[in-house]
Amino acid sequence: MCELYSKQETLALRRKHIAPSCKVFFAADPIKIVRAQGQYMFDEKGEEYLDCINNVAHVGHCHPEVVKAAQKQMELLNTNSRFLHDNIVEYAKRLSATLPDRLSVCYFTNSGSEANDLALRLARQFRGHQDVITLDHAYHGHLSSLIEISPYKFQKGKDVKKEFVHVAPAPDIYRGKYREDHTDPASAYADEVKKIIDEAHNSGRKIAAFIAESMQSCGGQIIPPAGYFQKVAEYVHGAGGVFIADEVQVGFGRVGTHFWSFQMFGEDFIPDIVTMGKPMGNGHPVACVVTTKEIAEAFSSSGMEYFNTYGGNPVSSAVGLAILDVIENEDLQGNATRVGNYLTKLLNKQKAKHTLIGDIRMKEKRVLLSADGPHRNVLKIKPPMCFTEENAKFMVDRLDEILTGLEEAVGAQTESVISEDTPCRTKMPEEAHSELLSESSPDPKENPSRKRNGLCTDKHSLLSKRLKT
Repeated sequence: MCELYSKQETLALRRKHIAPSCKVFFAADPIKIVRAQGQYMFDEKGEEYLDCINNVAHVGHCHPEVVKAAQKQMELLNTNSRFLHDNIVEYAKRLSATLPDRLSVCYFTNSGSEANDLALRLARQFRGHQDVITLDHAYHGHLSSLIEISPYKFQKGKDVKKEFVHVAPAPDIYRGKYREDHTDPASAYADEVKKIIDEAHNSGRKIAAFIAESMQSCGGQIIPPAGYFQKVAEYVHGAGGVFIADEVQVGFGRVGTHFWSFQMFGEDFIPDIVTMGKPMGNGHPVACVVTTKEIAEAFSSSGMEYFNTYGGNPVSSAVGLAILDVIENEDLQGNATRVGNYLTKLLNKQKAKHTLIGDIRMKEKRVLLSADGPHRNVLKIKPPMCFTEENAKFMVDRLDEILTGLEEAVGAQTESVISEDTPCRTKMPEEAHSELLSESSPDPKENPSRKRNGLCTDKHSLLSKRLKT
């Protein structure tokens, strides 16, 4: 395989020329990827890795139909969207056809961050309001306007929450404020939003928007309880605000049963603005905001023209159209349902088998996987949509091996600790610790008594966390 530099030379050049805040996966021993195909990635030695981390390569790495569409259009024309061209209008028409009728006006951008930034501008122009309600642990992009509404980021840095930002609890019925045993968690979480609105109004502030991922990803793969979004939308609309559904990570058929994740919550829930990104271009920089004619006309009435040099250009639109074709022709949405159900079945067996769970990456087992969530105990499984049942079984088998090894190692040390009649201070053996995320750390705010499993549930927080998938 063709390489400009050895792995060590590449690392040295990266340290010299790439900003230190730009992190790589598996920092202790980064993988150098030189090519990829479908759901597999290959390093400079030709070693194959099952990619469970790249939701960007939505229909599979280097899909031939997508590559061909990009190459064909690049040979003809690529220019900005101020010139009349068929691709952008055809793409807008095809995208709109997947959405409820009232969501019919598109703004094309280059990234999900740009899309979410524009969505905020649309919302604020609509009624002239400024304040934004976001969910705890949410992440909506890297622009300054989005870091301000992303607790996932601003709670980690020195930035303080801005006065116009209001943080509602994530509607997590597994580990959140209101859980499965609550009589109506949807209403309870929605009432938290209503409380924020009332307090904002009492302070003379006005709500422009509520923004949430249809399924919270960085926040821990949280699926809101049925009815939550409907109730929140009612409160937000009553306050003169709009509902922004962030589908940047979870759209384009990934949930299987529906093309858009917000559609899981019923036909009576329709956001006012939908943002999309990552999977749109299969690695090519394509993103979009789709909204109603009413909101688009209010934005236009400001007199400010919206122009994005590359958004919706002929090549990007050709790539986007090819991806829609591949999703349909290869039934990738149906595949997501079938393989997703199979994977859930396998993981439920693991849940019953293993009570000791840590934050795990599986690089050494040739599986690329990441973890996230407020406690960094949630495995993020987001492979290309061509992922198969065989891939699912391979991944879960590797997970089983790691968990079994961890339990055996920690169990042996626990017996040693107990036999010495010392307080519960179970430590992770070095060989097991190497498989854990180096940045993992327990949340100091978490009440240990609420943990469900573990050898030392009152003191050893990391090992007592239950895997969520």
